[in-house]
Amino acid sequence: MKQVLNLAKRTGIAGDVPIAAAIVRNGKIVARGANMVQRRQNPTLHAEIVAINRACKKLGTKFLDDCDIYVSLEPCAMCATAISFARIRNIYFAAVDEKGGGITANARVFENDKHLWRPNIIQIPEYAEESAELLREFFAERRENKK
Repeated sequence: MKQVLNLAKRTGIAGDVPIAAAIVRNGKIVARGANMVQRRQNPTLHAEIVAINRACKKLGTKFLDDCDIYVSLEPCAMCATAISFARIRNIYFAAVDEKGGGITANARVFENDKHLWRPNIIQIPEYAEESAELLREFFAERRENKK
């Protein structure tokens, strides 16, 4: 998770919302993804989607059922569904997203019994504050720059 938070920090410095993800297989990172929504002007380029695409390409498969994903922020409904479609085994995330979260806070995607694949969901609370602080600082700076 520490590597994910470091990537999120660099993503914020580059001008995008500081969210990052890593796909892990057998204890090794096989792919990373950073939020690219602003840089590429594409609302679907969330960190999780970027990481899933890279992992599938690298591993030559459409299913990542022997992989886990680590994310700095609770995945949104779009990303949670993509994680399900990729059949990722476990979702580890740092901070809860009260507004846009798709797992615990808002859409609660996996509470629906109709999902074909339901990953295990694990919050890692010891990293929650660090992740949340990255986001608070990023948006505070953006608001300040608009003045």
